[in-house]
Amino acid sequence: MSNPLDTKIISKLAEILDKTNLTELEYEDEGCRISLVRNPAGAAVSGAYIPAAAPVAAPVTAPAAAQPASPDAAEAADVDYTNSPNAVKSPMVGVVYLSADPKSPNYVKPGDTVAEGDTVCLVEAMKTFNPVKAHKGGKVTKILVETGDPVEYGEPLVVIE
Repeated sequence: MSNPLDTKIISKLAEILDKTNLTELEYEDEGCRISLVRNPAGAAVSGAYIPAAAPVAAPVTAPAAAQPASPDAAEAADVDYTNSPNAVKSPMVGVVYLSADPKSPNYVKPGDTVAEGDTVCLVEAMKTFNPVKAHKGGKVTKILVETGDPVEYGEPLVVIE
């Protein structure tokens, strides 16, 4: 029951795993579950991934919440911005970048004032960097993600008040 798309998904997930500090990544869609695990240090094949795909008959359960990496993210984790009109949300699934490149300053930081249409971050999907623009003008109060974080469609990224 192998689908040719599965190898593309596995490759994309492996790329996300490689760009982040994650050691394990799971993906489920239409009864198919893909799990990627980075080999532990000292394993026979260094730097490789162990892909495993198996059909899943059980209903999908919500994953455990990850611990935020920064104090701002810890504070933001206490508040759910999913339905907030102040949250700039990800327009797609991908990997978020807060600056144009590693040597450039972040597009925005807490305390900055932005105008509607200003770029606040980038979301990379399918090797294309897509600018995420402010939906309104105001003051940036929180940045809810860090560079390299995988993001989902509709996930809050930045709060503008």
